Amino acid sequence: MSRKYATETLRADAEGIARAAAILRAGGLVAVPTETVYGLAARADSDVAVARIYEAKGRPSFNPLIVHVRSLDQARVLAELSPQAAKLAEEHWPGPLTLVLKRRTGAGLAGAVTAGLDTVALRMPDHPVMRALLEMVDFPLAAPSANRSGFISPTTAAHVLTSLDGLIDAVIDGGACVAGVESTIVAVRTDGSIEVLRPGPIDLGQLSRSTSIEAPGQLASHYAPGKPVRLNVTEVAPDDFSIGFGAYGGDCTLSETGDLAEAAARLYACLHEGARSPKRCIAVAPIPEIGMGVAINDRLRRAAAPPD
Repeated sequence: MSRKYATETLRADAEGIARAAAILRAGGLVAVPTETVYGLAARADSDVAVARIYEAKGRPSFNPLIVHVRSLDQARVLAELSPQAAKLAEEHWPGPLTLVLKRRTGAGLAGAVTAGLDTVALRMPDHPVMRALLEMVDFPLAAPSANRSGFISPTTAAHVLTSLDGLIDAVIDGGACVAGVESTIVAVRTDGSIEVLRPGPIDLGQLSRSTSIEAPGQLASHYAPGKPVRLNVTEVAPDDFSIGFGAYGGDCTLSETGDLAEAAARLYACLHEGARSPKRCIAVAPIPEIGMGVAINDRLRRAAAPPD
């Protein structure tokens, strides 16, 4: 896709956030830092603005968007919160948990936000920049990850510009994201059951896993660096860009001490570095399938999967 816009880089201060709010009110696109990854925000009540998200990302129309809200009251306007959903929200919001809930009739959301489903994915973020921005506008924000669809998610403003420079109006440079992987997504069913749609920073235990496309980040091939990715590698080949963990070193190391939280925060930065490397393949050391390792391995398996 050719460049269409002169993408502004805004400071993460009052002036920059006010400028971002003005762009969003006018139907524009702004990449914003959250505690997970940078999100590509647009007003969720505008068909035109939401269509621009899909256009900029090259995103499939059947893949719904997460809607970011500033408060539980705002969430209740958009969706039906069962007692189970309200309990999860009270325990984990603001934070990296997305709830897929029954959408209210007359919620006022653009049709493409829910991709034709009768549910909506809601999150209350816990990042000072995104929260300040939500307080400055009188509408919720649709905000998938700020990258071209299927590619590596961005954890810095520079990562955003790698694939979206000239395709969006602005990016707020709020530094590196802390969590480094996208939010945990759970569906709260009308029968009271809770189903994990995407693992993430919040571990809700051994809940059932869904295979249907009800929320972002469920496509088999996702987070792709544009070259082959090999997993659980203990012996690196000469033409491998190696991503290490713990005792296994590498060209880029997720965590020398084997800290899974640090590994999650560095995951996309290492994949971006591997994508830029002249080496033909990316080889990733074994990551334990426990705690945050479940979310890390989920993203790595999708990065290694063949194109859909």
